[in-house]
Amino acid sequence: MEITFLGTGTSYGVPVLTCTCPVCTSPDPKNKRTRSSLWLRWEGTSLLIDTATEFRLQALGAGLRQVDAVLYTHCHADHVFGFDDLRVFSRLTNRRVPVYGSAATIAELREVFAYIFRQTERHQDRPWIETNVVEGPFQVKGLLVQPVPVFHDTLPIFGYRIGNAAYLTDCRTIPHASLGLLQDLDILILGVVGFKPHPAHLHLDRALELVEELRPKRTYFTHISHLMDHETVSKTLPPGVFLAYDGLTVHCP
Repeated sequence: MEITFLGTGTSYGVPVLTCTCPVCTSPDPKNKRTRSSLWLRWEGTSLLIDTATEFRLQALGAGLRQVDAVLYTHCHADHVFGFDDLRVFSRLTNRRVPVYGSAATIAELREVFAYIFRQTERHQDRPWIETNVVEGPFQVKGLLVQPVPVFHDTLPIFGYRIGNAAYLTDCRTIPHASLGLLQDLDILILGVVGFKPHPAHLHLDRALELVEELRPKRTYFTHISHLMDHETVSKTLPPGVFLAYDGLTVHCP
């Protein structure tokens, strides 16, 4: 399975509007972070996790030409505001694009994008979507997808385990039962916003504690704020732990 980080930034993105800090003004391209989203490919299947605000630009940059399904973690703007650009992929295939999420996430998507779901006949210039409420493990083109319940502050949201890779972003607390779903991973992807404890997200020290507890073969941090300079932080990480960056592609057995 190939995994591409389409975006690795927080809801602000990096650079942050009006900010002149060293990271926001850095010439290092790895410090330019669009909002977080993931693209996975295996055996001709193309799967997204979230459609971030810059999804159109991310897709153009990555050469993404096919979307077979989308998994949504939750319905916050930075994770869903590329939703309308799915219209290209339903138009290409003349089929509905299946999207998956919790009951609350699907209900909010249908509310936020009500103009899409009001159509009674197929409209060429609007996405054609099939919504699926996730209540347990399910399959996408023969590959098992395991939802992983976590908390974004007090909001229950989903991470996902797909094969031997898991993606948990916007996560502050992982229930004990969910930790059991994250054993024996080849790749663990965690959202890490900065150095200090945060009410809604993991910070660096807590994320490293989780890595030590779960012991995946490789870990990548995403959903990174402008507090973290790529080169500086990368030098401090233990073996097998990396800061992701926009456009990074990794392989999972």
